[in-house]
Amino acid sequence: MSNLIELSSEEKFQQLVAGNAPVVLNFWASWAEPCSQMNEVFKELANKFPTLKFIQIEAENFPETSEKFEIESVPTFLIVKNDKVVNKIEGAKAAELSNAVAKYAKGVLANNTSINGVSGAPPPVRDLQSRLKALVNSAPVMIFIKGTPQQPRCGFSRQLVDLLAEQNVRYSSFNILADEDVYINGELAGGLDIIKELIASGEFAEMVPKEKDLSSRLQELIEKQPVMVFIKGTPQEPRCGFSRQMVGLLNDRHVKYGHFDILSDDEVRQGLKAHVDWPTFPMLFYKGELLGGLDIVKEMIASGEFDQVVSA
Repeated sequence: MSNLIELSSEEKFQQLVAGNAPVVLNFWASWAEPCSQMNEVFKELANKFPTLKFIQIEAENFPETSEKFEIESVPTFLIVKNDKVVNKIEGAKAAELSNAVAKYAKGVLANNTSINGVSGAPPPVRDLQSRLKALVNSAPVMIFIKGTPQQPRCGFSRQLVDLLAEQNVRYSSFNILADEDVYINGELAGGLDIIKELIASGEFAEMVPKEKDLSSRLQELIEKQPVMVFIKGTPQEPRCGFSRQMVGLLNDRHVKYGHFDILSDDEVRQGLKAHVDWPTFPMLFYKGELLGGLDIVKEMIASGEFDQVVSA
């Protein structure tokens, strides 16, 4: 029996995920281009790691399962164990998905080895250079440490995290038990000793991107274009059905608009809701003022109000 399974019913799902072994879930949609690319990656991983079960779920066809796991966009990948999510990856992040799958496959193989007395190891994940490049460039300031910022696993990593916190620097991190380095805009700034010297000389403050307060950032984004839409994904590759509909409405009316992918910045995603007192996405703005979400825009179009407002 193949370890790659296309979900056929909500009832079948519980049978497929029963047991203690990790199961990899792929929530996808036929209309999202990134999904077709990641489906191929998913199939390749299923071939590469036969000890794991891989389940493909067309999200909009299985609303109960999608709602249970709070799927907000596609593609989204979950690793589930004992009916609990142990890893969640949103977006077309092939390297991150490969790394997570390899980790859990290794655990399964190690468990099987201890039970059966058979030695072995999972095949290495390919395309290391692409993975490293994606990690280095995944945030303006990127640090590679032992552990996490919340739980550093060595003194040097702890010191580096503390230094960045003291300097009020926003950064992303990757847990790697090898070295402690800081990357700024994709370029290596240095390890702990170099960062200490840069802080002492005052150079570090000049190197890191200057942060604006959240309210100013949000207002600048809202006013970036006369018509501005905040969606999940991009107009070319929307990552939820509501965003796809909003983009379609604007394109049908030949509206020139700017956009922001709220999945790319969780601070903007959460902050914008409070900033304009509107709970859901997508959101459409005109000349800095909120027009509303998808349902409001549909109503405005139906009444003729939309064309009057946007052309004013």
